[in-house]
Amino acid sequence: MSYESLTWLWIGIGGAAGLYLLRVPAPYGRHASAQWGPLIDNRLGWFLMEVVVLVVFWGVILASGRRPTGPALAMVLLFSLHYVHRALVFPFRLRTRGKRMPLVIATSAVAFNLVNGSLLGWHFAYRADYPAAWYRDPRFGVGLALFAVGMATNLWADRRLIGLRAPDQTGYSIPRGGLFELVSCPNHLGEIVEWIGYAVLTWSLPGFAFAFWTAANLVPRALTHHQWYRATFPDYPAGRKAVVPLAL
Repeated sequence: MSYESLTWLWIGIGGAAGLYLLRVPAPYGRHASAQWGPLIDNRLGWFLMEVVVLVVFWGVILASGRRPTGPALAMVLLFSLHYVHRALVFPFRLRTRGKRMPLVIATSAVAFNLVNGSLLGWHFAYRADYPAAWYRDPRFGVGLALFAVGMATNLWADRRLIGLRAPDQTGYSIPRGGLFELVSCPNHLGEIVEWIGYAVLTWSLPGFAFAFWTAANLVPRALTHHQWYRATFPDYPAGRKAVVPLAL
């Protein structure tokens, strides 16, 4: 099977996964359940899920013997910046002492990240050909702006959510302020925008696949969170949407 065919197949699987998640919420975080099998520490699970992307992404690139330069190097570093934070910073900032997630969730996320990291790593190792003029291409500028805004939104929202808890607390409360007044999950909105931006600035099929999978995973999760907030808190703001302001 060709690289393009494999990537399109992966996109199709992402669509099926998104439809499944609309019916069956992923059982981690506030939706965690022991019914899904053995549990592992929440922070360890997050670390394992995210670090594998860096390992396989850089492993494919380094094994190729090619070294990205110019715009391609900038793209590789942007991708790495996101996952260094997700693997080596974010899990250890969580105030989730004593919380656990199903091992099957961590395992499935590792498999997901192995494929995504491999496809993008292969692109930069063997297929990426961006001339220096790509820095001035509107796709690079627009994509970089979306990536930066999305990442900043995601980081801001995560910080606000973590700050809702005292260091010794693990409960939930209604987040307020900023984008939280418009949507229940600005963290998910930010990550979706971030990877749409990455797809635009790389203008690549695996970049599109990554953005598509991100939306297929996070839109259903945001809808589930939104429903949970409304069911849990009688005073939850009625005007908020789940993930897209004024729309969804």
